[in-house]
Amino acid sequence: MPKTPWNDDYAAGDLPWDIGQPDPRLVEFVESGAVVPGRALDVGCGTGTDAVWLAERGFDVLGVDIAPLAVEQARSKLGASKLRCRFATFDFLADALMEPPFDFVFDRGCFHGFEKVEERSRFAGRVAASLTTGGLWLSLIRSTEGPARDLETPGRSACDVVCAIESGLEILELRSIPSQIESARAWFCLSRKR
Repeated sequence: MPKTPWNDDYAAGDLPWDIGQPDPRLVEFVESGAVVPGRALDVGCGTGTDAVWLAERGFDVLGVDIAPLAVEQARSKLGASKLRCRFATFDFLADALMEPPFDFVFDRGCFHGFEKVEERSRFAGRVAASLTTGGLWLSLIRSTEGPARDLETPGRSACDVVCAIESGLEILELRSIPSQIESARAWFCLSRKR
């Protein structure tokens, strides 16, 4: 099995980002009718909770993660289910895009993990390349807003987010929200492919 730093976290069970339920902001967004069931891509899907939840609501979902152990755990959640949901080990910045185009891309805490400006821009560009025209990307991004905290992955400023995304996508909404895994803030960023 390939080694990745993320794989080590899954092997150790050190998963503070895995809240064991679908992200409430994703649930609220989907239940509002802002996106209708279609082909969906969950980037950095982890153990697959959000992907499975989307599939249960009629989406045809591909969940991808760089950590093989995460993908293994996600597949085990499906069991013998007949849901239209599958999982693959995938490096979103490096590997050839899988199965585009998608109507909806979701990432919870993946975009902010890239330190370099060019990596964040490449991530946004790859999302754009994965989407149908008019397709939506919902990204939940650790923010620099709120109290200082000692975290391995730093937050991103609104400027970091806008500069990386705006060249290939139209930002429809960018707002500060409470983070689910720490007493901090996050960005709710909704973009659309032009």
